[in-house]
Amino acid sequence: MKYFTPLFVFIAGWILLIFSDTLSTISIVNGLLQLLLFTLVVCIPTWRTGRMSYVDIGWPWGLTLIGIMTWCYSDGNSTRVALVSMAYIFAGSRMGLGALKLWTSGHLQTELPRYEYQKRRWQKVGKTNVALAQQIEAIIQGLANASYLALPAFIIATNTDSQISKFEIIGIIVWLAAFAMETIADMQKLAFLKAKKSTGVNNQVCNVGLWRFSRHPNYFAEWMVWNGLVIAAIPSWLALYQQETVVVWGLLGVGLLITSKIMYTTLVSYTGAVPSEFYSVQKRPEYKAYQQTTNIFFPGPNKTVNITKNSIRTKTITNR
Repeated sequence: MKYFTPLFVFIAGWILLIFSDTLSTISIVNGLLQLLLFTLVVCIPTWRTGRMSYVDIGWPWGLTLIGIMTWCYSDGNSTRVALVSMAYIFAGSRMGLGALKLWTSGHLQTELPRYEYQKRRWQKVGKTNVALAQQIEAIIQGLANASYLALPAFIIATNTDSQISKFEIIGIIVWLAAFAMETIADMQKLAFLKAKKSTGVNNQVCNVGLWRFSRHPNYFAEWMVWNGLVIAAIPSWLALYQQETVVVWGLLGVGLLITSKIMYTTLVSYTGAVPSEFYSVQKRPEYKAYQQTTNIFFPGPNKTVNITKNSIRTKTITNR
């Protein structure tokens, strides 16, 4: 049972969409296509190779599929449908093409560190059947695309009102700003690695640009991208009150909050910051100092001055 328990919250999310009066058809079709996509692109390759890294191919192309489904099956305002569809298609295909490049260049011939870290988690909780655990994890990713991650797009695309709400404008601004931040952070990291590689030093810590204020500004920006979608979905969710039962309508609102929570947990603990830092500390001796001076996720001021004061205070007490 411990293998299957993590599936329940995502199955519940998909069932909620299926029982929605306005979202049932698109949710059924999307869910079946997501499971087919993950079976072919993730589950079968994972079973054959013993590596879960294929999730990095299936997940983003699943987002692209959500965008396509939204465009084809939605009856809402055409401008609103086009905007949210393009947001999913653009973000998904961008990451998906990057994953395919890694695959064709041979970088997926070994397991990515974040999925190696998963095996450590499984050992701690007594999941000894690695093959089964890998398949469950892959299915969870597919069900996430079938449920909570599709929720903002599907809700936004039901809205027939031609007037754009302030919440939608705020959501669009947040999405654009976060996407720009993520792109800049990625470019700064690549430029840093390229510069260090040219000097023959490969284990230095990237603490330039946005990386001075957060150890993972790209992950923070990715979370804000999803928050932008959630904010933009609020007016459309409110409009659904007249079309859904009170229970389903309320649960759809809770589902939007869960979308933000799922992405936060994923980007911080699940496959994001925590697994990354587990290996960074081992490979880069300077990384521990970086952890002490820079926030792990939320951008903030450098803490060098505070640490220095604390060190001086500690030395003073010791000398006394």
